[in-house]
Amino acid sequence: AMAFFSGVSANAMLSEAYSKGRIERKELVLANLFNSLPRFFLHLPTVFFLTAPLIKGAAVLYVGLTFFAAVMQTLLVALCSRLIMPPVPGKDGGFGETTEQKITWKQALKKSMRRFRERIARILYFMVPAYVLFFFLGRWGFFQAMEDFAARRAWFLSWLDPKAVGIIIMHVSAEFSAGLAAAEALLADNSLGYKQVVLALLAGNILASPIRAVRHQVPYYVGIFPPGIALELVVVSQLFRMVCVGAVGVGYYFIG
Repeated sequence: AMAFFSGVSANAMLSEAYSKGRIERKELVLANLFNSLPRFFLHLPTVFFLTAPLIKGAAVLYVGLTFFAAVMQTLLVALCSRLIMPPVPGKDGGFGETTEQKITWKQALKKSMRRFRERIARILYFMVPAYVLFFFLGRWGFFQAMEDFAARRAWFLSWLDPKAVGIIIMHVSAEFSAGLAAAEALLADNSLGYKQVVLALLAGNILASPIRAVRHQVPYYVGIFPPGIALELVVVSQLFRMVCVGAVGVGYYFIG
């Protein structure tokens, strides 16, 4: 529920539950993956109101397909959880039952301050050095080189219209908005239809996401989770996301 409003707060709750032994590592990974749909709704207004003015009706298709990919990921995670996780018995043989303990405002404030000190220590020890490192990697052109390599070596996109590949290059080597601007220009002069534009944006989404996840997600995850777990969560979430977006794109290619 918290992930619908704040992904950072939701991950902090998961980190705390894991550190206190209330959930296992598998549960931590699955719960983080399960939050993909709430995260989608969290970013939906920004994505939709950025795409709609530029690519018009194609925005509905693109946002709808990415939404379907998020739903698919949620269902897959729920299925995996059902298969690999044993039921958690509560009292009297029930499931998921817990006993609530009432606390006073003073106790709540004291607990919050203790958690804040623990969290700020992790931020200082891990997140700040990670952000500094990634800042200098960006200044030295490391991420730009990775993005250029992904954009120019994408031989497996030969099934797309050559003009659509330009959208992918802009999407990967610059920003999402640059890919949208390229798509708008091609739509305006009728060089491409909605289908090719949407497929190009989905392909650009898949190619750009891992690189941007390393740049943006890893430092922030390291500030919340232990470094090894943070890297595992980023890698697993990106793999799941790429598979789901790719499956939706393939389905749209043959059915759309």
